[in-house]
This record gives sequence, structure tokens and C-alpha cells, in this order.
Amino acid sequence: MKKLVFICVSLLFVHCKEQAKTDLATEGNPVALYDEPFRPQFHFSPQANWMNDPNGLVYHEGLYHLFYQYYPDATVWGPMHWGHAVSTDLVHWEHKPIALFPDEKGFIFSGSAVVDKNNTSGFGKDGKVPLVAIYTYFRMDIEKTGGRNTQTQGIAYSLDNGDTWVKYADNPIIDNTTLKDFRDPKVFWHSETKRWIMALVAGDHAQFYASKNLKDWQLVSTFGKDQGAHGGVWECPDLFKLKVAGTDEEKWVLLISIGSGGPNGGSGTQYFVGDFDGTRFTADQTNYKWLDWGTDNYAGVTYNDSPDGKRIFIGWMSNWQYAVTTPTERWRSAMTVPRELSLHKNGDTYTLRNYPLPQLDSIIQKDTATNLTLAPNSEKSLFFEEGLQPSEIRFNTANTDFKMELSNEKGERIGIIFDGTSNLVILDRTHSGLKDFQPNFANTLQYMVLDDFGQEEQEVRVLLDNSSLELFVNGGQNVMTVQLFPTTAYTTLKFQNNSKTNLELKGFQKGSIASIW
Repeated sequence: MKKLVFICVSLLFVHCKEQAKTDLATEGNPVALYDEPFRPQFHFSPQANWMNDPNGLVYHEGLYHLFYQYYPDATVWGPMHWGHAVSTDLVHWEHKPIALFPDEKGFIFSGSAVVDKNNTSGFGKDGKVPLVAIYTYFRMDIEKTGGRNTQTQGIAYSLDNGDTWVKYADNPIIDNTTLKDFRDPKVFWHSETKRWIMALVAGDHAQFYASKNLKDWQLVSTFGKDQGAHGGVWECPDLFKLKVAGTDEEKWVLLISIGSGGPNGGSGTQYFVGDFDGTRFTADQTNYKWLDWGTDNYAGVTYNDSPDGKRIFIGWMSNWQYAVTTPTERWRSAMTVPRELSLHKNGDTYTLRNYPLPQLDSIIQKDTATNLTLAPNSEKSLFFEEGLQPSEIRFNTANTDFKMELSNEKGERIGIIFDGTSNLVILDRTHSGLKDFQPNFANTLQYMVLDDFGQEEQEVRVLLDNSSLELFVNGGQNVMTVQLFPTTAYTTLKFQNNSKTNLELKGFQKGSIASIW
């Protein structure tokens, strides 16, 4: 995830590298780290410079590891490394030194990490259990000469819980001679067949490999050449099993990101629900579904070995249409809040929900809940002198016609329109703040189709940070994630009732969110 920006890199590299050096200078810099304009306060972002895909999400010895695509020398995409951070609660993060550096075999593209508990790889020593990272190598020199075999798969291991890494001497573990796009391995242990499974993407489809030792891999099946959205190259696969909520039924879920062709333009992540027998994945549905309808949740994957068995997801909060031009200076990009994935069944339909982890509540100071009532065709404005960024807004209401709008004194605003008649949510960021950095950023409305499973009312929850908005409807049944760049904080929340009956906002709460930094 990596690729659409090669031209941008060549144009901007020299300027941005020098800019990064200036921004990183602490002496004489009037803006403190994590206090810059647009800097997220409760989302993970790097201390400085470029970040994209989350990589190697794994839990081991009390720590949740977050590795990520990182270029330490500029605020645009460049030779990829694996950045590294850890957390004990998935809310607060500690930055760690860079984990993996490019070498003679190439840049270090996206991948995953596993705890090799049985030392199948033989990397463990003196009773130490190895962490094994599986990643894609990328050869820019081969691409520049017109070659197609630019991407291969490599591994590295750590015996000190991710602090230091040793690359496998016989890399690559999976070679490539014909495919231009061949990347992003997600590996997990399949207990039924007692072997490792790797999901890998190859251009327009997924491939599945099997191994006993993480070193020697055999291609066992493929999926997706004639299924799913194909508006762009397939990327960042993830395959995992979930129990259907409220039942003993278990199903497999396959996540696939696509660089273009998302539900509202540019990047997006689709999912399939089906079965996996240790060799082949078979989808139940013919139509793909979207994990998130907004423009800014991409390349997301889930944690291996979570201690509580939860399936925890983190996405890159950006879009390749404008990722390299967003108006930040010292750093660029952030991650979504970690979310729990859960599988639900209504009739014959399976839906994958994604919803913030409950531990996020530990940094939210909530106001007393109240009920708000708006007469037909009326509006009500709430003013918050301290500002609404960062904050949480939540309430329950009937599936009806209304609009909520966040705005500031400069007239910058973002609107969320609920169209109960058409069962749609329409998000309008066309006047949300800075937008001229890229024509595709805020030139159109964004649409989300609500799943209608006969609920009498719907839960609405909004997480607002300094440069993002995450909207969750019905416990994450439908989700929109977007970036926004207001030049001053939003202070007014306005509700507009567009229906012919009273609008009841039950349990309305606004909560202030503390900085994690």
C-alpha cells in the first residue's frame, strides 16, 4: 500500500526530507510534540514523518504490538520500514525503535507477526519463544527497469518480545518471478490441521499457503478472481474464525482491502463470510460487503493471540487518493481506534460489526445523559465553549429523518444526515475545513446504506478527534470513518428535525476525551 504514490515520491521527496529534518528539531520549535495543528489526541500517530498500513498486530507477554509501514526521513511515502509501538491496554501507546529496516532484498512492505509457541521455526533458543514477522520485500530497482518480480516474502524473528530482530538468512521464503502485485502476508496457526496458514494477495485475488515451520510454504488454494469488488488491486488480506453472536455457530471471515473502488471513492475494505477447511475458503454470499463506508479506513487487519479471545482490528485512517497531501507538517497519518469485530446473523444474512473497545471509556469524561426533543421541522443548537475536539457524542433515536451538524465560528462544518425514508446516512464534509490540498478530498457527499433488521430505534455514536470523525450506528453494524481538517475547533452541535413527528434523542451525552499523549 505503497504503490500509488511513487510519482508523488519522486516529485516531493527532496523537499519533504528537508522539511522533516526541520520539523524534528526540538530546539527553538515553538510547537510541542503531539500539540501541533490537526494532531490526533486519542488515535495512534507516529512521533514524526510518514506512516501507513498497520503491520504485525500480535499480543505477547503482556504487550499489544503495533508495527506499521513507516518512512523515517520524510512526511511522504519512501523506502518502507516497520515502525513499532506497544500498549498494555490498546489505548495508551509507547513508541519503540524501528523494528525492521530495508536491506539488499528490498523495502519492508506490509505483513503480520505470530507467536511461535511450539518453536516450529527452530528460531527459539534457551526456552525463549520466538516472535516471527512475515513481510513482503519490495525491489524498487527492479520496478524502475520494468521488471515484474518486484515482491517476495521474507521472515525475521525476535527473542526479546520485539525489541530486536534477526532476518532469516535464507530469505525470501516465497519467491516470485511473474506477479507485479504479490504481497501483504497474514499468517495464523490452524489448529485443526496443525500447520501455519498464510493469506497472500496476488493482483486481483487471494492465495492461501500452508507450512509446518514458517520457512517452507506450499500454495494450497486461491479465492476471489470472480468474486468481490475489483475496482483496484487487492491488498492486506486477513482470515479468521468468529463465533456468531448468541449462538454456537462458527464462521470464517476474510478481509480484503482494495486501493481504489471503495464505497465512496478511493480505498476501502470489503469482507466475505464463509468457511475454511484448512485448505480452501468458500464464501457464503455472492456480493461483497463493506467493513466501513467512509473514505478513511484502509488496510486494516486484526491481532493474533489476543489474550481474551477478542478479534481486535486497527485500520490506517487515510485514503490513497490524498494520503500524501493532507495538511500536516511534522507527521502524516493516524490509525483508527482499535475496534472489536463481532459476527451477527439476521435471517440468512451475516454481518460483521466493528465497534470501539470498552477500555476507550477510561479516557472519556461523560456529561450527565439527558433526553432532547425536537418538534417537527425544527432545530436545536448546543454550544460548547471548550470545543468539541476531541469528544464523544452518543444517543439513541428512531430511524427517521434528521441532521446533526458540527460547526465552528469560521463557518466550517460537517454534516451527518439520517434519511430514514431511504435508510441512508449521508456525510457532508465539503465545508469541513481545509480541503484544497486535493480535489478528491471533499468534493462529493459520502453515502452509507443502513442494514435494516427491524430495530425500533438505532444507537448513534460519534468519536471526534482533531482531524477525524468515526460514526458508529447500532453497535458498529454500520460505520463511517473520515478525516477532516477544521482550522479551529468545532464548538456548535446542531440537530435539525426533518420529519413530520417529534425527534426524540434519548440518553444524549457529550463526553470529553483526554489525550493519550
